[in-house]
Amino acid sequence: MTAVLSRQDIHRLLQQEPPLIEGYINLEEQEQPNGFDLTVRQVASLQTPGRITTSDRQRLVSDLSQLMFDGQGFINLMPGAYMITYNEIVHLPNTIMALGRPRSSLLRCGVNVGTAVWDAGYSGRSQSLMVVHNPQGFRLQQNARVVQLIFLWLTGETEGYRGAYQAENI
Repeated sequence: MTAVLSRQDIHRLLQQEPPLIEGYINLEEQEQPNGFDLTVRQVASLQTPGRITTSDRQRLVSDLSQLMFDGQGFINLMPGAYMITYNEIVHLPNTIMALGRPRSSLLRCGVNVGTAVWDAGYSGRSQSLMVVHNPQGFRLQQNARVVQLIFLWLTGETEGYRGAYQAENI
């Protein structure tokens, strides 16, 4: 049976080797009753078109240009799409997968974060798509919590992720 991990389960898995999550900013703030908040390390703009084909060998992701935070650690984002990189490195065992959802405060500002599935066995510092829908733009502080990861026990152990993004950004 699949089940969502509780705060206690997550906390226990943070103590294992490798830990479920490393590189977090503030454990007390980031641990949630039903998940763990991820924080922004970097923001980049997309510079080129990407390409998805029937073969992964022909896949081409967009080139990125890193944006800089100001002296107070903020960045002003105009409406549009951005790639964010998280501070945290996630290490999923072959019995746990994760789903990411934007924090509600982000949505209330007219900003969304699109995420993919974190497959069991994945290890890396993930990236997600942040879209600023607010016509007035959005002001984001580095290390702000933007996404909550929800962890799910699988019905059994799986082979584990073996894709191109394994160990990304580490």
